[in-house]
Amino acid sequence: MLGLMAIRDWPTDERPREKLLDKGAAALSDAEILAILLRTGTPGRSALDLARDALAAFGSLRQLIAADRGRFCAAAGLGLVRYAELQAAAEIARRQLSQSLRAGPLLASPKATRDFLSARLRDLEHEVFCCLYLDKRHRLIQFEELFRGTIDGASVHPREIVKLALQRNAAAVIVAHNHPLCFIAVSPPGLGVTASRVWCGPHPGLAR
Repeated sequence: MLGLMAIRDWPTDERPREKLLDKGAAALSDAEILAILLRTGTPGRSALDLARDALAAFGSLRQLIAADRGRFCAAAGLGLVRYAELQAAAEIARRQLSQSLRAGPLLASPKATRDFLSARLRDLEHEVFCCLYLDKRHRLIQFEELFRGTIDGASVHPREIVKLALQRNAAAVIVAHNHPLCFIAVSPPGLGVTASRVWCGPHPGLAR
């Protein structure tokens, strides 16, 4: 019955936005969260119906956001404006994570490093090599993508890594690269990133 009514006419505790305000965002399903971002539906379909249809078509919220522009815009009820809005929302989440880590929390454990790298790299379709520069307390100074390769390879230049680490006065460096193919067919989510931690000390020959 609710599907035949506009969301504004639903009981208050059934409306996604009101449910979020009352119970918090964590209480909402993926479809309800997406419906809030979509805001409106299409003739005869509520925003929640549209959200459910989109999730069914793409398989998951992550796959929906990671879809390329052409495929996303070809789906019924979505289009270019909604593509831009969802990409902006995803980027806000990535930047919030990056800034919260930069503000003081540590990257002192494999899990913290893995969570950060997964958020930054998991949706990329190309291979990249990146560095996380840390201070002596293992707080993040800067995340930087250094090299970009094809889907099965990236070129790495160790001298450049050390040079940039010294420029940033880093006490340690975490180097990482993603495995795009693993996310598609091999590994469970979160296993497509390889990271190593190395000490960064003085290098007398670096200035030459």
